[in-house]
Amino acid sequence: MPNILIVDDDPDILELIRFYLHRDGFKVSNACNGLEAMDVAEKTKVDLAIIDVMMPHMDGWELCHHLREDYPEMPILMVTAKGETNHKIKGFNLGADDYLVKPFDPLELVARVKLLLKRYKIHNAMKLQIGNVLLDKHRYEAVIDNAQFSLPLREFDLLFKLASFPGQIFTRNDLIEQVWGADFAGDDRTVDVHIKRIRDRFAELNSAFMIETKRGLGYKLEVME
Repeated sequence: MPNILIVDDDPDILELIRFYLHRDGFKVSNACNGLEAMDVAEKTKVDLAIIDVMMPHMDGWELCHHLREDYPEMPILMVTAKGETNHKIKGFNLGADDYLVKPFDPLELVARVKLLLKRYKIHNAMKLQIGNVLLDKHRYEAVIDNAQFSLPLREFDLLFKLASFPGQIFTRNDLIEQVWGADFAGDDRTVDVHIKRIRDRFAELNSAFMIETKRGLGYKLEVME
């Protein structure tokens, strides 16, 4: 069940949004200003933030900026009484994903929340974290300690497949069919060659995973503690 963080200094708005989100089955956390919201985000897993712009202590602009830096995969919906185009542009430039102007229809807000969560779910399905390594299928890149490097297509797909099911053993035939395709004309030694290349690439990068050979069976990936 997704947890939605509502940030607004108006208790009536907080209660209105909370009611409609609860009715649709969402968990809700709330904060009255940006500083309180940052504290909630540090202590609770937040799947989406709904942020008012005009608040004391830390306004919505600054909060949006901090959340986008600290939680780059979190969808952000900004809510404000200001409907001018320049305010919308400012919000988008700071990292907001959507913008709703008061007064708003609560049903529209819930619909936008669902759409953002669906969009981010699709987006995140293309990314995979294994230990300290992030695999980004959008770019066919691996990221370790903020350093990015590209992998050849087959090596990336092979690593992504193994990493999607840590601890699971894949036979060479499994990997040939799922990575190269059933019509692949080569032999299963191709898998061994690509596994060796992957191991060599990550050997000096302090990556927190290893690909184990299970003699007579195939390969599996394990994430190291």
